Amino acid sequence: MNLLAFNLPIVVLLPFFGAILAAWASKLNRLAAAWTSGGVALLSLAFLMPSASLPFQGETLIQSWPWIDSIGLHFAFRLDGLALLFALLILIIGLLVIFYARYYLAAKDSMGRFFSYLLMFMGSMLGIVLSENLIQLVVFWELTSITSFLLISYWQQRKDARQGARMSLAITGGGGLALLGGVLLLGNVVGSYQLTDVLQAGEVIRNSPLYLPILILILLGVFTKSAQFPFHFWLPHAMAAPTPVSAYLHSATMVKAGIFLLARFFPVLSGTPEWSWLVGGAGLITFLLGGYTALFKNDLKGLLAYSTISHLGLITLLFGFGTQLAAVAAIFHIINHATFKASLFMVAGIIDHEAGTRDMRKLNGLIKYMPHTAALAIIASAAMAGVPLMNGFLSKEMFFQQAVEMSNADSMAWMIPVLVTIGGVFSVAYSIRFIHDVFFNGEPIGLTKTPHEPPRFMKIPVDILVIVCLAVGIFPAYTVAPILQVAVMGTLQTTAPAYSLAIWHGFNYPLMMSFIAMAVGVLVYFRRERFFAFYKRYFRRINAKRYFNFWLQKLFNASIRVTRSFDKGSLQNASAWIIGASLVIGAYGFLAYPGALLGDRALLPLDGVTLVVALGLMIISLLTMVWHRQRLLTLIVIGVIGLVISLGFVKFSAPDLALTQLSVEVVTIVLLLLALYFLPQYTPKQAGRIRLWRDGLLAAFAGIGVTLFTLSVLTRDYSTIAEYFLANSVPGGGGTNVVNVILVDFRGFDTLGEIVVLALAGLGVFAMLEGMKLPAPKNDIEGRLWNSDKHPLIMQTLTRLLLPLMLLVAVFIFLRGHNLPGGGFIAGLIASVALIVQYLANGIQWTSQRIKVDMHWSIGVGLLIAISTGLVAMGLGYPFLTSAFTHLHWPVVGEFEVASAIAFDLGVFLVVVGATVMSLVQLGKLSYASHHPNDPTANPVSQEVK
Repeated sequence: MNLLAFNLPIVVLLPFFGAILAAWASKLNRLAAAWTSGGVALLSLAFLMPSASLPFQGETLIQSWPWIDSIGLHFAFRLDGLALLFALLILIIGLLVIFYARYYLAAKDSMGRFFSYLLMFMGSMLGIVLSENLIQLVVFWELTSITSFLLISYWQQRKDARQGARMSLAITGGGGLALLGGVLLLGNVVGSYQLTDVLQAGEVIRNSPLYLPILILILLGVFTKSAQFPFHFWLPHAMAAPTPVSAYLHSATMVKAGIFLLARFFPVLSGTPEWSWLVGGAGLITFLLGGYTALFKNDLKGLLAYSTISHLGLITLLFGFGTQLAAVAAIFHIINHATFKASLFMVAGIIDHEAGTRDMRKLNGLIKYMPHTAALAIIASAAMAGVPLMNGFLSKEMFFQQAVEMSNADSMAWMIPVLVTIGGVFSVAYSIRFIHDVFFNGEPIGLTKTPHEPPRFMKIPVDILVIVCLAVGIFPAYTVAPILQVAVMGTLQTTAPAYSLAIWHGFNYPLMMSFIAMAVGVLVYFRRERFFAFYKRYFRRINAKRYFNFWLQKLFNASIRVTRSFDKGSLQNASAWIIGASLVIGAYGFLAYPGALLGDRALLPLDGVTLVVALGLMIISLLTMVWHRQRLLTLIVIGVIGLVISLGFVKFSAPDLALTQLSVEVVTIVLLLLALYFLPQYTPKQAGRIRLWRDGLLAAFAGIGVTLFTLSVLTRDYSTIAEYFLANSVPGGGGTNVVNVILVDFRGFDTLGEIVVLALAGLGVFAMLEGMKLPAPKNDIEGRLWNSDKHPLIMQTLTRLLLPLMLLVAVFIFLRGHNLPGGGFIAGLIASVALIVQYLANGIQWTSQRIKVDMHWSIGVGLLIAISTGLVAMGLGYPFLTSAFTHLHWPVVGEFEVASAIAFDLGVFLVVVGATVMSLVQLGKLSYASHHPNDPTANPVSQEVK
């Protein structure tokens, strides 16, 4: 098999699998997770490189497999110049951050958790930049919000980390929802969600009446993710994350995701006044606001955070100009900003690591303690300020040139060069402050330890990035020109315009603007006391976080009031609202569209047996109401109802449903019995005649309504898709059991989602009950002691004899499921009951010593097998979860059918067994722990529940 035929999905998915490997490797020794993560990033880079030459040859690589073709969702990846540039930034800077973090993290920090989060974030970013399908892109977009939340809140014990993570998730998550809406509208206009089709439909999109809603929704996603005004305030609060996270998320990845989207949609959304005003306006405000605020921050990372906001605004403003040369300058500055900002964040981390603080009011004169670090910081800051012979100077000159050219657009456009020059002044001023206040300006004040250089290898990533800043600034034609050229072509989707990367362009307006910015920036810094006083007087009280929390609390309070209006903390009250609303809506539907309530379709004849069973079912159901206070008796009656319903399935030729109902009924009864052990045997009597009348009337009207609705449907002719499944079950799925073929083939995606939910439910039950201890009842409500013989000998002997037989029945039901009633779900429930019975009859300790299978592994392996069957189909060029089958002639056995769906069914079986046994055994352990409070094996993390 040629792996290069699908190397792009491997590049994206490897970090996700690597995250699992890194978490496991951390158990070996402290540094194993770091080396594993570095190896995974290198491997992803290795899989990317064979295709990296294609964009340089003018080719775009598309690797696509249909997933859910009916809604336009394909598992599709794209590699052009723009995607290649961002993928290289993500992987290379990611490698440097991994290497840096290995030295930065303290011994008490969880290395496995950190690098697992980092790799998941890396995979999410790669998914964004390499996605060909827009819906898939949105999925990875939201994954970056989730994984960045985990990274920002890595130090969970810190309040600022938790608050910053929640703020970033709220802002970027909301933007992600807006982006989804914009993408859905965009796909509706184009008729496809494939990026190739969208990029060729620029005129159609711009001329569509939906253009403005599409633009606004997509820009909401862009502005929230890339911290553009008015959503810029979340990024500084994300600085509570470890510095390696800041260096990665806020230089080359997280905040660049929105910038990437601007570049990606530039050919189809730009070129309109709406684009220029919205994108250019937000970019200009962000550029100036971020630069101005950065000057007054005393925290090193705070200064860098606002400078990042400012530079992101600069890039956004360039895209807002809407010209091809402006796009060139924007792409160039993306590269330069990633290098000097990542190095500066790492320098800030080194200073914090070795000096014990990031407060610039204390950090003075560090050049004599940390000369190497000082040299690196000076070069990187010069690049950020746009000093000649640094990479930032070149892209800044391009920026100024575009601002000058835009000044000819209309009578007020002359302000653009003035405003961007002011922004340049701020950039120079805060860059000087970063250097002068930290490395010069006297001696350190009040440090808890003597600063010193970090370990030699900790500086290597910064050395590399600083060398890149110098190399690009001095030799741009030999270093950055090739990748910039293909990235521009990938952005514009056409030939790149003529531009120059020369260091010297003569005396012109951009050079004059640079000179003014540098000169005034130096003056502003050395006269900063007046500016500080002005800032403290008028701007210090402006706190976006306070406004955000205020309105968020208002939203919470409103939701609480609405919830309390309907939810009184009572299941009966909630059910009453739901049933009442359903009755009102149903009645409105029938009254608003008058017509015959019943149709003229003949019903099946009613036989005596069915009538008797139906009446019996009604009587038993009424008895549950009469006996509902006696919980054990009610549970027995409910079990009888389940048995009668399964007989009804048999009556109407649904043996699969009957088997499922019986199996579920047994598991449910066991579950409820284990739960009822800790509950009173009798339900408290409810007072209130009005409430009883209310509930009685609701129940009566609901019953009448459901009956009339059912008759209305059954007495009318309707079209069904059953004939399709009956006709295609054997030729399409290779099985005569239509129900099973639907579950594992035609609707396999639904089944996959259901077993994922089941797995999460099982893990949730395990997590909630792990380490819990409840007081065990010693007698019943009448004072009789519980039987001390919890594991009768006869039951022990019988269940041990039955175990092989029950497991054999489960295997039999599993193997026959594709052609006869059965399947993985039913077999899983039978096997679960077989195992649970052993725990009930023989006890937790005895059974656990003999059944040593970790049900976590059962769930994980089951999900992996189920997903792998879908991925294998996609690897062979078929839609996800497409099954295949053939007939083999085996010796002795004869002709035998082999279907790939059995592997998917095996995954279902393992998940059902794992989740069911895990939940029920955890409840059983709760009972055991309550009787053995001194047994450490029963309660490793015991806690009293009050």
